[in-house]
Amino acid sequence: MTKNVLFIMCDQLRFDYLGCAGHPTIRTPNIDALAKRGVRFSRSYVQSPICGPSRMSTYTGRYPRSHGSDYNNVPLRVGEWTLGDHLNSFGAKAVLCGKTHARADIEGMVRLGIDPKSEKGEHIAEAGFEVWDRLDGLHPSKGKKPSHYNEYLRSKGFEGENPWEEWAASVVDHDGSIKNGWLNQYADRPARIPEEHSETAYSTNRAMSFIEQAGDTSWCLHLSYIKPHWPIVAPAPYHNMYGPQDVIPVVRSDEEQGHEHPVYKTKRSVRYSTIYKRPGAREKMIATYMGLITQIDDHIGRLTKWLDESGRAEDTMIIFTSDHGDYLGDHWMGEKQYFHDPSVKVPLIVVDPSPEANETRGTVDDHLSEAIDLVPTIIEYMGGELRENILEGRSLLPLLRGQKTPWRECVFAEADYSRSATRAALGRTPQECKMVMAFDGRWKYIHTQDLPPMLFDLKEDPDELIDLGQRNGYEQIRASMDAKIRDWAVGSKMRITQSDAFITAKGPEFTKGILIGFWDEPELEQALQEVAISKT
Repeated sequence: MTKNVLFIMCDQLRFDYLGCAGHPTIRTPNIDALAKRGVRFSRSYVQSPICGPSRMSTYTGRYPRSHGSDYNNVPLRVGEWTLGDHLNSFGAKAVLCGKTHARADIEGMVRLGIDPKSEKGEHIAEAGFEVWDRLDGLHPSKGKKPSHYNEYLRSKGFEGENPWEEWAASVVDHDGSIKNGWLNQYADRPARIPEEHSETAYSTNRAMSFIEQAGDTSWCLHLSYIKPHWPIVAPAPYHNMYGPQDVIPVVRSDEEQGHEHPVYKTKRSVRYSTIYKRPGAREKMIATYMGLITQIDDHIGRLTKWLDESGRAEDTMIIFTSDHGDYLGDHWMGEKQYFHDPSVKVPLIVVDPSPEANETRGTVDDHLSEAIDLVPTIIEYMGGELRENILEGRSLLPLLRGQKTPWRECVFAEADYSRSATRAALGRTPQECKMVMAFDGRWKYIHTQDLPPMLFDLKEDPDELIDLGQRNGYEQIRASMDAKIRDWAVGSKMRITQSDAFITAKGPEFTKGILIGFWDEPELEQALQEVAISKT
């Protein structure tokens, strides 16, 4: 039986903005239903809490320190194994419908004589995906155009030089005038585009169109929604589905500002953070953010119902996750990039249709999982080979099927602030801006290059309001967590050209006539006999 995977990813969806995750007011019945059909992983972390490097880790099964794409718009270098490469090796394929944030390594291709416009060049440029439809959600007139969406809008009568910007990213004010949807003053106004032609509806329709014509080749379809990422623009009726009464209180304290780490202090001063101090701004913006999530939920319900009714759900694994979260004013910050749970922790639900997974359906798994676990999970489910010398994540299949298996004791994430205003504010060079998080289920430790560390005790301080990074009495904990980072750093899998099996099967060099250290013929003969015996 052909096995397929529907790999759904939202952009900037926090782990705690789902009904099944305990949010008190948001309505996500269809995503909640996926959790009842599969397993919800309650402690899942991305490997870099910003779009580009997070996605490149998710698409390679490798940490940023290994694949090298450490910030937005940093190309994934030529030669990196991607999900598509792994699937192609056994006759399956990875297909894109939505966002990847992938950027082509043109310089690398030119250096190696690869035509960027060739089939191989496009495969590399798209991070190993076959593009069914690419819609990255940020398409201003001076930026890159979506692959199909603008033409679709024009075909439906939504004209303009840039229909995405003029219709999907614009809103209608109370007086009927058209306003720029990027301006959060208008976050509670409806998008100019009707809901049935909005980005979320469109991407869902396109995903269904792909599946309908896919044929017998095994596929992993990456349905990558661009919402609830900025601009915070929702079509009616989702623009006013929620109100201030539905918004949960902000999590922040005055002590955080009184004892600020230099990196976080700079982050708190930028526009996208200070906007949450405006009276009423947070309530207005988050209400629409919640509406966008419920819109996604409605379309996931439409999609899963169609899969069930067509019989396709019987052989299709469904994965639901996000590329990172959003501070939404918590800890006096906006956007993402750093290591509090609202930013680095994500929802993860996996529905394995196999009978072997029946006993875990509807359960919550609290193992520490990472976004890089998804590539090996997909490969193993679809029947491919797990290349242990390349993949740094671990397949979740044993956990999905109730099997006891050794598991990690710590998760890791990375950040690089060299492209942000923080670097200049702190007087750092681009090579002095690395940060690494280690979290063992209680202690969250953040190594900051040439700056003081941070430490949070999530057992006693689950909201991460008290930084213990320089406090007396925690020296042993800091040393232990720092040692975990050192061990992790030396464990990167850079030998991607030679498998572990090749190394273990390789005989001693003296069997090939390289006789270093031998004294005489009897000694050589004895060594050769010992090798022969070991092979029997």
